[in-house]
Amino acid sequence: MKNKRQEKLLEIIDSHIVTTQEQLLEYLKVSGYNVTQATVSRDIKELRIIKTLLPTGEYYYTHNNIAIKQAMPVKLNSIFMESIKSIDWAGNFVVIKCYSGMANAVCASIDNESWDGLLGTIAGDDTIFMLLRTENHARSFAENIKDIIGK
Repeated sequence: MKNKRQEKLLEIIDSHIVTTQEQLLEYLKVSGYNVTQATVSRDIKELRIIKTLLPTGEYYYTHNNIAIKQAMPVKLNSIFMESIKSIDWAGNFVVIKCYSGMANAVCASIDNESWDGLLGTIAGDDTIFMLLRTENHARSFAENIKDIIGK
C-alpha cells in the first residue's frame, strides 16, 4: 500500500503543479488514498521531494528525476550564487572557484545531491576539484551551474 501510494504521489507531482501538502492530500484522496497530512509529510521526506521556485515566485513540489536545472532546491541555488566566483571544465574535470572559505560548503552541497556522472569531489579553501565520468557530464554540470549562478 505504501509503495503504491508513494508511486501515486510522484505521479501527481509529475503531472500537476502542486504547491501545498493540502493539494497533495486532495489529489491522493481523489485517487483513493485516504491519508493524513503526517503521512504525506513522511512520504515527502522519504521520497526526497523538494520545493522548487517557479518564475512566478511560487514554490512547487518536484523530485530528483526532473532535470537538474529545474529541480535545484532554492537553498542550494542561494549557496551557489553567493559562493561561486567561476566554474570551468576540461575533459572530464570541473574546477569551481569560490570566495575564500566557501569551497567546503559548496562541495558539501554538491556531495549531498545526486549528480549524473559525478565520481568525486575535493575541496580546498576556495577551490573545488571534481571528477566526472565523461567529458559530456563535465560540460553539462558546468553549464548547469553557470546557468544557476548567472555567469
